Amino acid sequence: MTSSVFSAERFLFTPATPETNAVSTIFAFPNEYTVGITSLGYQVVWATLAMRADVQVSRLFTDMHESLPKEPELFGFSVSWELDYVNILNLLEFLEVPIRTAARDDHHPIVFGGGPVLTANPEPFADFFDVILLGDGENLLGNFIDAYKAVRNADRKTQLKALAQVSGIYVPSLYEVEYNSGDGAIKFISPTSSEIPTVVQKQTYRGNVLSASTVVTQKAAWDNIYMVEVVRSCPEMCRFCLASYLTLPFRTASIEESLIPAIERGLAVTNRLGLLGASVTQHPEFENLLDYISQPKYDNVRLSIASVRTNTVTVELAQTLAKRDTKSLTIAVESGSERLRQIINKKLHNDEIIQAAVNAKAGGLTGLKLYGMVGVPGEEAEDLDATVAMMREIKKAAPGLRLTLGCSTFVPKSHTPFQWFGVNRQAEKRLQLLQKQLKPQGIDFRPESYNWSIIQALISRGDRRLSHLLELTRNFGDSLGSYKRAFKELKGKLPDLDFYVHANWSTEQVLPWHHLHGSLPQSTLQKHLAEATSQFKPSEQLLTANG
Repeated sequence: MTSSVFSAERFLFTPATPETNAVSTIFAFPNEYTVGITSLGYQVVWATLAMRADVQVSRLFTDMHESLPKEPELFGFSVSWELDYVNILNLLEFLEVPIRTAARDDHHPIVFGGGPVLTANPEPFADFFDVILLGDGENLLGNFIDAYKAVRNADRKTQLKALAQVSGIYVPSLYEVEYNSGDGAIKFISPTSSEIPTVVQKQTYRGNVLSASTVVTQKAAWDNIYMVEVVRSCPEMCRFCLASYLTLPFRTASIEESLIPAIERGLAVTNRLGLLGASVTQHPEFENLLDYISQPKYDNVRLSIASVRTNTVTVELAQTLAKRDTKSLTIAVESGSERLRQIINKKLHNDEIIQAAVNAKAGGLTGLKLYGMVGVPGEEAEDLDATVAMMREIKKAAPGLRLTLGCSTFVPKSHTPFQWFGVNRQAEKRLQLLQKQLKPQGIDFRPESYNWSIIQALISRGDRRLSHLLELTRNFGDSLGSYKRAFKELKGKLPDLDFYVHANWSTEQVLPWHHLHGSLPQSTLQKHLAEATSQFKPSEQLLTANG
């Protein structure tokens, strides 16, 4: 079965023939093949390694793998989803590699990881990885391989010390964390010796050629899709948004140098095209790109676009998409409340949202999916009423358009201005309230699991002490009950669930990622936080003052 899956792949790059002495590497995606091969980040890193003659790379997924080296020197993971940590630990055990760095010796591979989860906050996983690559892989990956080759024959300790000197390479074991008490906040984080940098800076690729698929296969989660990254980051900077803040600055792919050649390459092997990015339609030349895809020679192309900016939904855009087999559009509105959108810096008005729905329908689309959020800092009961009222207005303005509201709970994320806020305890009730009000209106309401949001918040704000908790929950199963049970077992060794998930943290507090610098300094994040909280109602301001 495995070989037939790999043989169904069509490569859009030419792998190198590995040299005799190539670095034997396993590159894993800690989920099933169909999920992993649909990750653009995973595809690009794997192809980058496979195009190097000095690296021999084999792929590994939870359900299948290529032929694996007996004694790999490097064992890497691309991590896109928090709960995949269970599969990381399982795959390490499958290859008989100790799951904790402290238990590994010179005979074991260097275990490295990258991807959005680890770049945002690697600390809960710090004890499982020898090396973490922070930021964009474009420059980082080559620098990592080159630095490793320079110390390839040294002992493990020497290798790790040398790798820690490379910008963006974080070696967690070379930093020690001191806490105020076993179950208290962090006191300080410092390198174990003077030759280790005190701060690791996330790496940012600033070129105008962005990523595109390196492989197309019918076995992907979206069969035969060819993906092109149109923009990276997002210029909107909504105060809670990791996709914007962590990946700043906003970068766009050059149409002539990057997008058109990439699209031509992909459409030579498939007719399914995905345009990716947090805010695709904000590419300054998006209309030119659309004109290019609208050529008659591409009439049979099925086009899908990630999320689009609401005020860029024109009738023309909707027509192009409808003609290209797209039935609905996705827009993130967060709330129907103008006041709340101002707090979170979502520069959007209700009339623009209604107009987007009208345009979508006029252009021939049959559905519109909106993304909302409850429990956003500063949210009041009337903000939920405003969301219900807005959904009713949209339904009235565009009758017959299938409306869906996907709704999540606010989860604090590192490197954003809202990292200091906890999850609102009322959020679950608020999701239920929206469900009750919207269902009778014929609006498809799809809430994200509140319990999953709790686990997400725990991991996104976690520190190193969580590694023991994560190991325990793996044996209990990944329900919220398992996490609560593990907290009970570890009482006194780490703070309680409430500290990580619900507590509002003081801006004076040492954050778990204090030594890992993102795109903006903490002082700027605090300034953005102050801008948001200055618009809170007095009752909410009192809450933030008390932390």
